Amino acid sequence: MIKIKEINFQGIKQRFQVKKPWDDVIIFILNILIAIPLFIIVHQNLINPNWFLNIDRVVLFLLMIVVIQIILRFLRTIILFCIILYLLVLVYGSTIGNYGFNSVFEDYNSIMYTMSDNPYPQDIIIAKLLPFPNKSKIINAIEYQNPKIRNFAIMATSKHFKDIKGYSDYRTIIQCFAVFKEINSRWNYVSDPKARDYIATATESLLYFSGDCDDHSILMASSIKSIGGTPRLIHTTGHIYPEILIGSLTDLEKVNFLIKNVLFVNESNEQKLHYHVDERGQIWMNLDYTAKYPGGPFMSEEILGALTLD
Repeated sequence: MIKIKEINFQGIKQRFQVKKPWDDVIIFILNILIAIPLFIIVHQNLINPNWFLNIDRVVLFLLMIVVIQIILRFLRTIILFCIILYLLVLVYGSTIGNYGFNSVFEDYNSIMYTMSDNPYPQDIIIAKLLPFPNKSKIINAIEYQNPKIRNFAIMATSKHFKDIKGYSDYRTIIQCFAVFKEINSRWNYVSDPKARDYIATATESLLYFSGDCDDHSILMASSIKSIGGTPRLIHTTGHIYPEILIGSLTDLEKVNFLIKNVLFVNESNEQKLHYHVDERGQIWMNLDYTAKYPGGPFMSEEILGALTLD
């Protein structure tokens, strides 16, 4: 009688199954990248019992590593697919000069650099991770090196506040305020085509000083940057507006005096200045098209994303 041996298919499958140790390496690296900022958030928002050698924080970090690792391994297939897709997008972005590997590194490095001193570091992550609408188009439209833009900015500085003396430390800010005055006194709000977000370049908006909020922000940022100022664009619900870097709280006091007593006396009479303080404690002042003076009222104080033009 012939005995038929049972075939252990499971054993054969395990024997011929190709091991992929790189899966574990990728998952672990991703774990660390997620755990570090998450640990900072939890650490900042938990009461510190001041255990010896901060053992409680060590245990917390290790616990987070374990929990995140379990979650990532459970979702291994989906996560690996998403990572591959994300890498392809970054390769494409790096190739055409848009958001690529270098941008990811800079954003992550910025988060790590600024989070430790911020009592609400989750705000920094939200501002960095949420997409800025049409970011690549807006960056390309900010033509601060175009001679037409610089010539316009120089014209504005010759037309406004040219004779202000005694504030040499704030010359650049005063000149940027001259640009603000020239643009906002001439700006004509015109909506985009229906069902389409039209992004005009700075030189295009310079022709008629017309467009919507993003067109105004692009022209303002381009002109300010062309004469040495540091602008940024703020994305809020249904709106984009420009801000200018003022500096420290001491600088804010000086600028407040300039605006209210020298540059925009009538416009700012009995009004307050509106500004944001970033994660490094730097002051950014509102330059929206609705403002009649630098630091005029916000249409919305909410920040969903910030695009800084260093």
